[in-house]
Amino acid sequence: MNNRILVINPGSTSTKVALFEGEDVFCERTLRHSSEELLQFKTELEQLDFRREKVVNFLKEEEITLSSLDIVMARGGLCKPIPSGVYSIDENLLHDLAETPRKHASNLGAKIAFDIASKLSIQSCIADPVVVDELSDISRFSGHPKFPRISAFHALNQKAIGRVFSKQVGIKYEDLNLIIVHLGGGISVGAHQKGKVIDVNQGLDGSGPFSPERSGSLPVGDIIRASFSGAYTQQEMIEMVVGRGGLYAYLGTNDAKAIREAAERGEEKELEIMNAMIYQVAKEICSLTVSLENNINAILLTGGLAHGKWITDRITEKVKHISDVHVFPGEDEMWALAQNGLMVLNREAIPQAYGETIY
Repeated sequence: MNNRILVINPGSTSTKVALFEGEDVFCERTLRHSSEELLQFKTELEQLDFRREKVVNFLKEEEITLSSLDIVMARGGLCKPIPSGVYSIDENLLHDLAETPRKHASNLGAKIAFDIASKLSIQSCIADPVVVDELSDISRFSGHPKFPRISAFHALNQKAIGRVFSKQVGIKYEDLNLIIVHLGGGISVGAHQKGKVIDVNQGLDGSGPFSPERSGSLPVGDIIRASFSGAYTQQEMIEMVVGRGGLYAYLGTNDAKAIREAAERGEEKELEIMNAMIYQVAKEICSLTVSLENNINAILLTGGLAHGKWITDRITEKVKHISDVHVFPGEDEMWALAQNGLMVLNREAIPQAYGETIY
């Protein structure tokens, strides 16, 4: 029988669950959580039992025998910065996820996985959470010691696509220099040097190109003046940067597909804004040639926006002088987590101890 891998990925209003047999998905479902269900909880942490029960019920409905599982993988939450890799879920990790000031439903995945795996005496792990930090020393400088640059990006998808490409060309990911671009609700552009992301924009709420709902880099002086003008609350300022920035701020919607289609038709405003986003992405890519000292094997474009050939063609045209550009449309966090679990089962990866690797 193939190795059976249970994957758990909690999001704000849903919990994605999938069962893989080897590299193939056996069954999967997105468990939707209504606002009425979630409103009974004051915090994400209080949702733990509710979401765990939903996962267990899914397995019962699919007639999955728990004892048939070989490993449980979970989306990593907002723990402390760690190097890339697979991590055993332990008490240190669970403590940090419970106590982190950065609240998000993804922080629950590790605990759900741990609880299920512990009863079966099998491994439970996370892999490449958004807090993966492999920045070079020089890339951490921002311009002021109180505000060092930090690493927060689409690590799971970028790393997974890097490995997919490495298999295609027959060269180890650890032997390649790549610029990998995640194009989604947020945009992150990473310099992958021999398996480590030595430079990347802070794609959560910090820097880089604007995206469908994030503002990216903004004029700092103007932000300071707006923050102290009395015209906006702290939450309103945060939403300008994350949630209501980018395409949403300019066009009133974060539906990138609809905006792209309007741009393709020649709608003037949509065309102007999409071209500006593409320009910023290309400029970010070009900036990382310095990080990699102009030694770049390939540029990889991935994420949901990469489904739009109109977008990827325009980015490619601006950066093809640097290196060959390859497009991997979409993202599949469940598959990426399952691949990491499979590497553990095949002894191609050894889970690290979280408490021994945090910075």
